[in-house]
Amino acid sequence: MRGQNDDDERAATEPVEAFLQQADLTGADLAGADLAGADLSGVDLAGANLSGADLTGARLSRANLSDAQLEGAALSEAHLAGADLSGADLSGADLTNANLARADLSDATLTGGGQSQMARLPVAGVDLSQANLSGADLTGANLSKTDLSGANLSGADLSRADLSRAHLAEADLSEANLARANLSQANLSQADLSATNLAGTDLSEADLTDAHLTETPEHA
Repeated sequence: MRGQNDDDERAATEPVEAFLQQADLTGADLAGADLAGADLSGVDLAGANLSGADLTGARLSRANLSDAQLEGAALSEAHLAGADLSGADLSGADLTNANLARADLSDATLTGGGQSQMARLPVAGVDLSQANLSGADLTGANLSKTDLSGANLSGADLSRADLSRAHLAEADLSEANLARANLSQANLSQADLSATNLAGTDLSEADLTDAHLTETPEHA
């Protein structure tokens, strides 16, 4: 009977996913909803309340989550490639092993309890290549070995962040705050570090091949 039960569960889930994909969910109240594994690719969830929702393994590629409330949401293993998370509140969200490649996280809130949410988050395996993190507060974040190649980190606060061995090739770090950050053995080839605060930054063994280092401020 287990096979029959599995079939029944799939049959019950498919219409729900079909409804969600066609529905206008802008501003919807989905707080605490169980959407684990749901296919929400391309769905408009702008301004939706998804705080505490279970989105583990959900497919949210190219979804519009701008200004969405995702506080405490479970997003581990979620597929968020190309998603619009601009202005979203991700404080306390679990992004372990989430795919955020090409995601727009501009002006998103990644803090909680007065410190960067990513500072407490295991980020091994998180793909942030080409992600838009301009202006993001990543103070003290643990981004060691993270793929941030081609990411937009202009104006971001990365002070005291651990970026050791991070892949930052061709990343835009212009006007970012990297004061006292650890960038040892990081790949910064062709990165834009113009007007970047590098006061007390550890750049030991970092690859700065063809990096732009003009107009770097000397103040802390």
